[in-house]
Amino acid sequence: MKFSINKSELLNALSVVQKGTSSRSTLPALSGILVDAHEDQITFQATDLELSIQYDSIALVEEPGRAVLPGKLFVDIVKNLPDMAVTVEATDDFAVISCDSTTFRIKALNADDFPTFPHVDVSQKIEVPFDTFSSMVRRVARVVSHDEARAIITGVLVTLEGSTLRMVATDSYRLAVTQTEVPQESAQDFSAVISGTFLQDIAQLPRTEEPITLALAQNQIVISYQSTVFINRRIEGNYPNYKQLLPNSYVTRATVSTSALQAAVKRARLVGPTGGAVRIAVDADGQVLTLSATAHDVGSTTETVPVTCDGESAEIAFNCTYVEDGLRSVETDEVYLDVQSSQKPGILRAVGGEDFLYLIMPIRIS
Repeated sequence: MKFSINKSELLNALSVVQKGTSSRSTLPALSGILVDAHEDQITFQATDLELSIQYDSIALVEEPGRAVLPGKLFVDIVKNLPDMAVTVEATDDFAVISCDSTTFRIKALNADDFPTFPHVDVSQKIEVPFDTFSSMVRRVARVVSHDEARAIITGVLVTLEGSTLRMVATDSYRLAVTQTEVPQESAQDFSAVISGTFLQDIAQLPRTEEPITLALAQNQIVISYQSTVFINRRIEGNYPNYKQLLPNSYVTRATVSTSALQAAVKRARLVGPTGGAVRIAVDADGQVLTLSATAHDVGSTTETVPVTCDGESAEIAFNCTYVEDGLRSVETDEVYLDVQSSQKPGILRAVGGEDFLYLIMPIRIS
C-alpha cells in the first residue's frame, strides 16, 4: 500500500476515527486504525466493538492495499509533521510515514485481526440540519450522568413524535429537555437512548451545510455526516418517566435577563464551594430577584436583579453549578424561572425562539 495525502486532511480523518479505538482491549488490533487504500480514496476505520467509525478521504493512491497502524502513535506523528503532503507506505509488518525531510518507520498491527465494519439494516431514518442537531446536543448532553451503575441515564433519550424531534437528559438532580420541528413525511415515530459522550463527539465535528442523518436499527444507532459513518450500540433499558416531573402550572414565574442572571450566579459562586447552594428569593411586589450565597469560612454575598414577576413571592435554593450550567444552555435573551414551592423542582425555560426546559431539584433551605 502506498498513497499521498494532504497533512491537514489526514489529521482531520485520524482525529475523527481515533475516537473509536480501544485502549483497554486484549485484542491489539482494536487500538489501531485500519487504512484501506483503493482507487483514489482512503477509507479509515476504527472500532472498540461498541462504537465503529468509518471516514472516507480523497488521496493519490499509487499502490492499493490495507494496513492497521497504532492509532495514538499514528495521530501523534501526523500532528507533528510539517504542513505538506504526507506519504504512507505499508506492508504487513511495517509502515513508513514520510513528509518533507522527516521519515518514521513504525510497526503495523495484524490487519487480519481487525473486525469487518458492521453492516446494519436500519428501520428508521431522518435528516436534521447539522446546526440544529449540534445545538440540541450541546443543551442537554452536559446533564447526563457519569455513573456507569445506572447506564440508562448516561445516555440521551432521542425521540421523534410526528414532526417533533426531542432530546432529554438527566442525572437525577436535574433534567434538560429540548425539541424542534423536523418535518419528515415518511418517518415513523421512534425512541432511542444514545450515549451522551458519543453525541457530544459528533456535535463537535466541523460545521457544514450538509444535514446529519440518524438511522435506527434494532440495537444500534447509525449516524452519517459528510463522508463519515458512526455506528454505536443503543443503551438498553427503560428511561425514567421524566414527564411526570414536569408541572402544568406554576405559582411564581420570574422573567429575567439571561445574561444578568448568569453573571449574578457566577459572582455568587465566588464565595461558595463548588456545588454550593445559591438562594433565590423572588419579590412579587418589588419585581426583583435576590440571589444570596454563604460560606461559613469565607463570607457571603447578596445581589438583586430586576425581573417581571407573575404570581406570588417565592424562595428556593439550588446547587449553584447546576443553575449556571442551565443558563449556559439558554440562547435567548430572557429566561423564565418557574417555582411551585421551596420543596419542589424549579424550572428554567427559554423565552421565545427555542424550545428548551431545564429542571433543577431544590436544596432544602435551613
